Amino acid sequence: MAYKRKDGYFRRAQREGYAARSIYKLEAIDQRFKLLRKRSRVLDLGCAPGSWLQYLIKVVGPEGLVVGVDLQPIRIELPSYARFLQRDIFDLSLEDYSPTGDRFHVIVSDMAPRTTGHRDVDQQRSADLVKQTLLLCDSLLTPGGSWVAKGFQGQALEDLVPQIRSRFERFERLRPPATRKNSFEIFFIGKGFKVPAPKVDQFPEDDEPPWIPSL
Repeated sequence: MAYKRKDGYFRRAQREGYAARSIYKLEAIDQRFKLLRKRSRVLDLGCAPGSWLQYLIKVVGPEGLVVGVDLQPIRIELPSYARFLQRDIFDLSLEDYSPTGDRFHVIVSDMAPRTTGHRDVDQQRSADLVKQTLLLCDSLLTPGGSWVAKGFQGQALEDLVPQIRSRFERFERLRPPATRKNSFEIFFIGKGFKVPAPKVDQFPEDDEPPWIPSL
């Protein structure tokens, strides 16, 4: 797919020092749904080249934690409260993600498969990645936490909706303004993670969770 790369978001990202224009997708999602706050622990899947990491680092601050994972290298410098794993998410153990056993308050994924040009195949591969992030939520996301995952629109992705609704109090879809008009991508958002877990971490002490469960 041919993109007009140097659009307004591309130029803005360069001007503001971000690694990629995708920063503005996460920013729009966070502004809409209030997912992140200071001192949060966040897992960023498919984080290269690093623009989402840059946004997360800025929001959670030095008392938070940001962990990024990608097969490709990142192009940014990381502070002491962030770390990067250049690995395949399928090859990592739970201890690799969180050596201390602490769960994350937010899990985000901008992962996308290598496309084949066959829409059904690409949609299924994308849905498989989204499903994998849901499975990671079961082991790594704290109750009450939030989740964001990018997928390619299609039936394979829609088939995951019951699994998402069973895990979260609130489920939303969003195409941020920075999404290219000819793109099939959409973001799924879950808030209020409700699957029971052996160890329950709360949001940072003295803070209210950044979401209100739907009734």
